[in-house]
Amino acid sequence: MASLAWLLIPFAAAVGGGLWAAWAARNRRSGKTGDNNELNGYAAFREAMEKSHSGT
Repeated sequence: MASLAWLLIPFAAAVGGGLWAAWAARNRRSGKTGDNNELNGYAAFREAMEKSHSGT
């Protein structure tokens, strides 16, 4: 019976690791990660820097 317990420990760890990996790799909505917001902000920054300023 003790050998069965020693076999269940790595099995439970493998199942737990698989569940965690599935949760970590799940499909997320693109707006939640913040990447799109940052890329849009960078595009706006780059566009603003490329404009010619007539004040100076």
